[in-house]
Amino acid sequence: MKLNRRDATRRRHSRVRRTVTGTSERPRLAVFRSNQHIYAQVIDDTQQRTLAAASTLEADLREKLPTGANCEASTQVGQLIAQRLLEKGIKQVVFDRGGNLYHGRVKALADAAREAGLEF
Repeated sequence: MKLNRRDATRRRHSRVRRTVTGTSERPRLAVFRSNQHIYAQVIDDTQQRTLAAASTLEADLREKLPTGANCEASTQVGQLIAQRLLEKGIKQVVFDRGGNLYHGRVKALADAAREAGLEF
């Protein structure tokens, strides 16, 4: 059986989500990558609440970036989400790549968040 790209991503996502859950002490940093933008949100799965979010759709990032679909944009989002979490006193997260391969834009976001002070 040959899988198309969407089905392969969904299978990877379910495989990742089987093991990755966010708690109040260590929430889940979930990444969603579309063709035009990248989104990151930090989720406490026990309370089912989003603690912080950042994306390339935000006004201040849109002004600075020519496009939301490159590694430069992902780096900016990673720094922004880390800054927002550190302001709330959260240093440790669990990284959820969301079915995407840990490569390119997803890796750039993760590396930028680590450099800004998050631990995962």
